[in-house]
Amino acid sequence: METTFLVIGGVGVVVLALSVLIGDLFHFGHPDAAGPFSVPAVAGFIGAFGFAGAAVAALTGSGGLLVPVAAGVVAALPTAWAATRMARMAMNMRTDATPTQLDMIGTTGVVVTAIAGNAFGEVRISLGGQPVKLSARADRPIPLGARVLVVEATSPTSVIVEETTL
Repeated sequence: METTFLVIGGVGVVVLALSVLIGDLFHFGHPDAAGPFSVPAVAGFIGAFGFAGAAVAALTGSGGLLVPVAAGVVAALPTAWAATRMARMAMNMRTDATPTQLDMIGTTGVVVTAIAGNAFGEVRISLGGQPVKLSARADRPIPLGARVLVVEATSPTSVIVEETTL
């Protein structure tokens, strides 16, 4: 009997994994289903029901279904509620905006490949808290290791810089 409950719990885990990994790509589940009938809620209910039922069946050793099923339902209801809450929080999580070309203007960085005259070199700037290496041009040569200020973003991967003391 424990095996049956374990299989039920495994099915719940597989359904939850599919909803998290490919749910948005292939509309796994009904797109309008929410709350207690959402895919995460149903998967959480099935998984908790199966695993709690298996644990109680193994611990009690009785051949009856009533106690494992009751324990499974008791464990499954709060798990389904928690799965719904966590899925809702993940979907409504606030995130920062994606950095754009305009965000590069005014940032400072360092030259990682020397810039010769009106030729390209490379600079490293911090954009959105992450280091970004970009192609860079300047009006005059700038040596390796010099501090620069981005004055124009000509493309998402190319900038025009000036040497600075900042």
